[in-house]
Amino acid sequence: MSTTLIGGLGIFLLGMKYMSQGLQSIAGASLRRLIGAVTNNRLLATIVGFLVTVLVQSSSVTTVMTVGFVNSGLMSLTQAIGVIMGANVGTTVTGWILVLKIGKYGLPMLGVAAFVYLFTKHEKVRYTALAVMGVGMVFFGLQLMKEACKFLKDMPEFQDWFLHFTANTYVGLYQCMLVGCILTILVQSSSATLGITISLAATGLIPFETAAALVLGENIGTTVTALLASLGTTTNARRAAYFHVLFNISGVIWISTIFFWYVKFIPWLIDADVTKAVMVNGQASYPGSVKAIAATHSVFNILNTLVFLPFAGKIAKLLTRIVKDQPEEISHLTSLDIRILETPVLAIEQSRGEVIKMGEICDEMAQILNRILSREKPDPEEVEKLFQDEKELDRMQDEITHYITHLLSMDLPQEIISNGRCQLRMADEYESISDYLERIAKFRLKLNKQGRVFDQAHNDSLLDLLNMVEKQLTHVTKAYIEDNADVVAATVQSGEEIKRKVKTLQREHLDYLSAEKVDPYINVSYTSTLNALRRVRDHVVNLAEAMAGEK
Repeated sequence: MSTTLIGGLGIFLLGMKYMSQGLQSIAGASLRRLIGAVTNNRLLATIVGFLVTVLVQSSSVTTVMTVGFVNSGLMSLTQAIGVIMGANVGTTVTGWILVLKIGKYGLPMLGVAAFVYLFTKHEKVRYTALAVMGVGMVFFGLQLMKEACKFLKDMPEFQDWFLHFTANTYVGLYQCMLVGCILTILVQSSSATLGITISLAATGLIPFETAAALVLGENIGTTVTALLASLGTTTNARRAAYFHVLFNISGVIWISTIFFWYVKFIPWLIDADVTKAVMVNGQASYPGSVKAIAATHSVFNILNTLVFLPFAGKIAKLLTRIVKDQPEEISHLTSLDIRILETPVLAIEQSRGEVIKMGEICDEMAQILNRILSREKPDPEEVEKLFQDEKELDRMQDEITHYITHLLSMDLPQEIISNGRCQLRMADEYESISDYLERIAKFRLKLNKQGRVFDQAHNDSLLDLLNMVEKQLTHVTKAYIEDNADVVAATVQSGEEIKRKVKTLQREHLDYLSAEKVDPYINVSYTSTLNALRRVRDHVVNLAEAMAGEK
């Protein structure tokens, strides 16, 4: 029967994963809005944490995601504290789902949803089916674990073993808490260990008091996920993970001091008899105990949140004082965090922000280049800044490519796949634009070094052309920021104007060469600059086309 228990646990865990994946895909827009609504208002942040966890059905995903946002600088420590508290309350909803007496419907739900998932072509229906399939697997897995526990109950060796872990004394309480903690660390899911606890209690293998002690231990074990996620992150992200540990351990400590009153209070609160057995198919079942376990989990986290919520700001200051800032080596130029890949709909938004940043840097480079070409002696600091920007864009493109490639290897909705491909292409186009802008600056600096300069007419013509290209580039970047895909026609039109301008300047330059003696270096530099600006124009048109293809 141990194989049935392990198999049930595996199906349960896979079901949680599918349910989370399906819900995230269905509620993508809602998730984006919720995360965007997080402010320094601790109550609002807590509500957001609760709702996000209900949507993704995993407090671990929400907490790891929060650590990732803090690490990226997209969320403050105070905001993160509110979200983490809300996530702890949100995860208790899972316990109440498990209380529902629909275990026997798990397999039919799984079967019907699997057929819909495999044979439907409509994406929304497909991911809804995936979520339902996950729910079916959760209940089927829970049913298997309950069946296994019924057989375990009749085995004397298991009964003797469980007698060692009974929370009827403080020593027994801490032993049970330790078991719950270790089990949660091993399976990396408090929902799974809660499912095991409910299965054991439902068959009467463990009493309610022992189950309540296991639940307290599970709340400590779940903090390990956030701690692991905080390894190698910024100081502020580590503070967020440490708060999760502090929040759960402090709550467990003060609840454990009143534990024996608490386990009498919970059954009274929900009017449940935890000792009453109900015969189902000739087997004893303890539905009152199951409800009381879910209530134990909920009340613990709600009380803990109510205690900590008024002090969220002070706790943030205390953590800032205790966990000192350290001179951290910046190895990444982007705020991309691989931890957020657990939530693809938010991960793609984060990478979009980095592509926008690349566009803004390209705009800045074009402005700097304009000033370089306008002056007889360019400012050395501005020249250095332009070269640094180009190197930064090279590295940003590498990081974005690495991140989105990881993301696209997952099972994703078509919308996210389209956005990811668009972002990959745009990052490549922006990096290419930066290469040409740097090349133009090098042409000019090389001439200056040789003591040569363009005449006023040639220099003005290049500045006019650069202004046209710069305006086109800024227009496309702004359109991407505003999510306006109707930019292709205008970009192609301005691109045609630039193309005609380049041809006109090339023809005029050839006429000038026929009439005047021109320094070969001046000639090469001028024609190379014209060609480079035409190539920038081509890449800007590609950017607009990539944006249109995203929709």
